[in-house]
Parts: sequence; C-alpha cells; structure tokens
Amino acid sequence: MSFQSMYRERKREASDAIWLVEDGDTIVVPIAAGEPPALLRALSEQRREFRGVTVFQMLPLRKPDYLDPETTEHVRHTSPFLGAPNRAGVHDGWIDLVPTHFSEVPRLIRRGLVPADVLFTQASPMSEDGMLALGLSADYAMAAIEKARTVVLEVNPNVPFAHGPCRVHISQVTAVVENDEPVIEIPPTTIGDVERAIAGYVGEMIPNGATLQIGIGAIPDAVVQQLATKRDLGIHTEMFGDGILSLLEAGVATNRRKNRHRGVTIATFALGSKRLYDYLDDNPGVEMHPVDVTNDPVLAGQNDRLHSINGSLQVDLIGQCGSESLAHRPYSGTGGQFDFIRAANRSEGGRSFIVLPSTAKGGTLSRIAPTLAPGTHVTTSKNDIDHVVTEYGVAHLRGKTVRQRARSLIAIAHPDFRDELTDAAGQLGLV
Repeated sequence: MSFQSMYRERKREASDAIWLVEDGDTIVVPIAAGEPPALLRALSEQRREFRGVTVFQMLPLRKPDYLDPETTEHVRHTSPFLGAPNRAGVHDGWIDLVPTHFSEVPRLIRRGLVPADVLFTQASPMSEDGMLALGLSADYAMAAIEKARTVVLEVNPNVPFAHGPCRVHISQVTAVVENDEPVIEIPPTTIGDVERAIAGYVGEMIPNGATLQIGIGAIPDAVVQQLATKRDLGIHTEMFGDGILSLLEAGVATNRRKNRHRGVTIATFALGSKRLYDYLDDNPGVEMHPVDVTNDPVLAGQNDRLHSINGSLQVDLIGQCGSESLAHRPYSGTGGQFDFIRAANRSEGGRSFIVLPSTAKGGTLSRIAPTLAPGTHVTTSKNDIDHVVTEYGVAHLRGKTVRQRARSLIAIAHPDFRDELTDAAGQLGLV
C-alpha cells in the first residue's frame, strides 16, 4: 500500500476521530502551539459522552469548553505548567497540577507514571516518504507516540515540516484529521525601562561564542535586543521564539562554537509569529528535539559557555527562587528553569541568570524578600542559584556565604526597601 493510500485510509473528521478515545483514557496534548484545536473542540462538544477521561497538557493557550468544572467526571484536565486557561481551575480544585521538571515528562510517560493512551497533536502535511513532523512541539509528544494505543494527528498546512527527531511515519498513526486554520500566534512583549535596565546588565555578561537558553517574557526579549553586537552565539533552548529568530537572521547566532549540534539551533517547541513558523519550515538550520534532549542538564551542559536566562516572581535573602506560585497558589510551573540552571552550572564557562523587576504591585512589594512568602513553591534552590539581576544591578551568589548573599541581594533591591530588608536580615542572623 502506498503512503498516500495509508493516509487516505486513516483520514477522518474530528467528530469521528474522538471516538477512538475510550472511557478512562489519558489523552496527551503537547505544549502551546502544538495543541490541536479541531480535536479539542470536538472532544469538548461530546465530553458528556465520556467518563473518566483525562487530558494531560502543559501550558494550554486556548480555553476549550471541556475546561468545565461541571463536567470533570467526564473529562478532567491535568497539567505540569499553568497558563491563563487553566490557572483558575487549579486554584478552585477541579484541574490538577502535576509537579515535575519539563525534562522529566517524557520519562514519566515511558515509565507509565503519566499514562499516555492517546496522543492528540498538530502535525505538518505528509512528505513523499510518508513522514509528518510535529514541528511546533516535539516536547513529550514523541515519548507519547511510543506508548500510546492511539495516535491522532491534526494535519495543518500551516504547521512547519521541521527538521530533527520530531517526525512520525504514517504507519505509526491511527487517524489523521485535516484542519487549515492559522496556527496560534503570540504578540510581541512590551519592553519598558525596567526591562531594558535588567537586560543591559545581562547583555554585558554574555560573551562572544556563548550558547543561550532564553525563556519567555519581556525581560528575555529585552536581553535579545542587547546582543546585536555579539558574535557566534549558539542556541540550545526549549522555546524557539521571535527573539531567537532575530539573532539568527542578523547573523549574531551562528551556532559555530557549540560543542553539541554544532551549526544547528536546537529547541523543543516553537511559539511566536507566522514568520517564525515559516522560518522553521524545511529549514535544516533548526532542529526540534524532544524535551529530554533539549533540557537534559547533562547534555545541555556539554556546551561550553552555556548562559541561561529565566524569570522569577520572588527571591529570598539566601537565594531561593519562587518562580511558579504566589505564596501557596500555583501561577505557572517549574518548566525548564531548573533544568537549564543545572546545565549552566555544569557548563565550562556557563552562567545562569534569574531576572526580575525589584518590585511588584505598583512598587508596593519588594520581590527581594527576607524569606519566601509562606507556602511558596521553591523552583530553584539556594544550592543552584548563580546570578540574580534586577534593574539595580547583579548579585553573584554561587559559592558565596549566606551573609554575602544577603548583602548582595539587598544591594539590588529597590532603594525603598533596603533598610527594611537589612533589619530583617539582622533578625534572621544573616548580617
């Protein structure tokens, strides 16, 4: 049978394909732009016909109707990383949070600790040799293909046919659903004076030839703008966004000095503009790899001069970072922050940066705190922290005593809070 014949044999409408799901199944959906909108809409429309189905997905971008507190006995959502669509449901108790590092999710799936009965994902159109690419999100979806009883691909001509180990053969696919709606895009971030000031400090510390992992947000985007004069940067990251694209197009990032995957940009998911997705299409200079490759601290740390840039919500005076919760209330998730901080610590000449504005709530709350707020989820430990950067400077903490750390962090706090922090540090026996 030809590959085209195999494809036609598997072709279904979304409303039919969802009946491949059985009661009690766990459906794995990839992160962010890889989520398949037509399949999730069809599941939402028929959710009351199922019982005990779970959807496992990191960082959903849309809010399908199955995210419904009234129908959780039919379809329930679990997630290791929260966004606007599922954050309130976790707070209210009808969506479940799964604590884990991003790099660990494929291993959890392979070991059966996270079930993977069905995979729903977007994919590119099929090539002549029968291959389809998960060009937006290789992440943990490739591990789910290994384990799933049922693999359903939502084939979209707007999904890039990316290079790298992100492809599946039509013979491994149970059903295909065609959909041509535009891939979801995210708008550019708003960069202000605070973000520029923080980025200026970080940019000065990134040398020529460094390999970068850059997170999502206004400060990482501002850092990218500071790198225009650098040479031969490399990219080994989890998210491929428009900021990284600008470095590649400007010839600033060449990947020539990387130790692993030399000459090639490595990422596990793409999220940004249509221009970004078009750039990925059939581009051998960018490869999408599963997250247990991109985020493995041992593998990523084999790149010399690995520089990792990630945000946080709060840092205490001994260097603990609460990057994923507001006190006890989950806000996002661990994601890949700790993966890449450990990788940068292993890297020869590597550095990691936790970046954050000095205040929150209109300047009424210091993000540098004597201790983390009660119940805060610690994302990066005091033993792993390296640099903390605010608009007031850089605190280099790795290898320093708690006394030195406290003084360095107070020095980069907002001036309005420094006396208060100094008094609290004295009461804690830190200064």
